[in-house]
Amino acid sequence: MHVFSIVAHPRSNSFCHAISATARASLLAAGHTIEHHDLYAERFDPCLSEDEAYTVGDTLEQTLARAVDPVLRAHREGVAKAGGLLVVHPNWWGKPPAILAGWMDRVLIPGVAYRLETADGMPEGLLAMRTALVINTSDTEPERERRDLGDPLELIWGRCVLPYCGVESFKRVIFRPVVGSSRDTRESWLRDVDGHCASCFGSAGD
Repeated sequence: MHVFSIVAHPRSNSFCHAISATARASLLAAGHTIEHHDLYAERFDPCLSEDEAYTVGDTLEQTLARAVDPVLRAHREGVAKAGGLLVVHPNWWGKPPAILAGWMDRVLIPGVAYRLETADGMPEGLLAMRTALVINTSDTEPERERRDLGDPLELIWGRCVLPYCGVESFKRVIFRPVVGSSRDTRESWLRDVDGHCASCFGSAGD
């Protein structure tokens, strides 16, 4: 499987980067191919332009397809041809970092990720991806996440974004609490990443 990989954390020495590197090594060892993007290192521009701020229209897809930013074009083309998605990011305010939210706005667009006939209609998911693995770091305890906050990231990825684009299989993993965790704990979490990748993506021969 060809996997499109994203990490979204401004510090290159973050635990998110360690998770992403471990996951990518696991996928390569299983025979998968990877296209990887570090959004902060690439200085991905998350700001939606005026021309991009539409979801329907007779010439919308043609207008969006004229993107001249080579980084943006590469992301759109990479997502369109991938069979799987790997995303690693922290839980900030119950949502992804702003750069990743902007990535959703600018990459998962009509003609690439979905199509709408009318603004209030049901979307046609266009992505060829079979499965997605989202790994989060967090400092919020699980019970409070569910009871007080409603686990917003589960809703964002599992109900809003991925199904809208046609991705049917979704797995989300949370490592927490990260702040104050010991080296042994983090190494144990990283060892768990292999199993999560295997259960989500399998091996290239599957």
